[in-house]
Amino acid sequence: MTSSQILVLGAVAGSTIFVGLPLGRLQSSGTALKATLSSVATGILLFLLYDVLSHGVTPVQTSLTAAVKHGGSWGDFVGLAALLAGGFGIGLLGLVHYDRWMSRQRSRSLLGPGAASAAEFEPSWAAGMSSARWLSLLIATGIGLHNFSEGLAIGQSAALGETSLALVLIIGFALHNGTEGFGIVAPLAGDAQRPSWRFLGALGLIGGGPTFLGTLVGQAWTSTGLSVAFLALAAGSILYVVVQLVNVNVRLGHKTLIAWGMFGGLVVGFATDFVLTAVGG
Repeated sequence: MTSSQILVLGAVAGSTIFVGLPLGRLQSSGTALKATLSSVATGILLFLLYDVLSHGVTPVQTSLTAAVKHGGSWGDFVGLAALLAGGFGIGLLGLVHYDRWMSRQRSRSLLGPGAASAAEFEPSWAAGMSSARWLSLLIATGIGLHNFSEGLAIGQSAALGETSLALVLIIGFALHNGTEGFGIVAPLAGDAQRPSWRFLGALGLIGGGPTFLGTLVGQAWTSTGLSVAFLALAAGSILYVVVQLVNVNVRLGHKTLIAWGMFGGLVVGFATDFVLTAVGG
């Protein structure tokens, strides 16, 4: 299989994220639908957090075992551990501080009925977004970082001549990304203003596009450190989003419904992962 064919398939794996995005246009006056979608998205993201952390920690543990038992380099372990910790911190704390900055921007642009602020005339489209749209954007960003690392795995497998493994990863990630689109738009269901197709398309590009970019980079350059760094960034950002969704779930109520939704999201996440494992043999 040629490099161009691998890149095309990598793009296909990322594009399946668009399958779940139309759900963001569902309208409902009640909170039950939003609670269901939000809780299922929380379960899916909890699985992603586990999946990303396990893949990010494994190379660090391997380097530590090599240093302790096989005379490997302690420098490799320290370097990978620093990338893991630093990437996780940047992913988590970076979003915390950025979200606080964006909250101040939004408050400046919403001074009250009839009031005008200079911020309203600034070219900042994000400052005027609702909290639901902002949360969806954060979810798409976290998933995008995760999907970049998936693309790296596809590209690196192809670069090493393991074409069959690359194809297995593409199939598995394509199945998995279909559920991620659902998680991205969960906060939008029942929002007062129905999101435009353009906005949903932007969310899909942010969340799914990095799969193709990761495949491109992975084919050109294999690097364990790069993979660990992006996995750590994804884990930190996903953790922040999970905390935000938990707060949303608490405000919505429906404790029993939310518990079942989170359980269902976790089952979906692990099921797609098991399919990938089974196909990979």
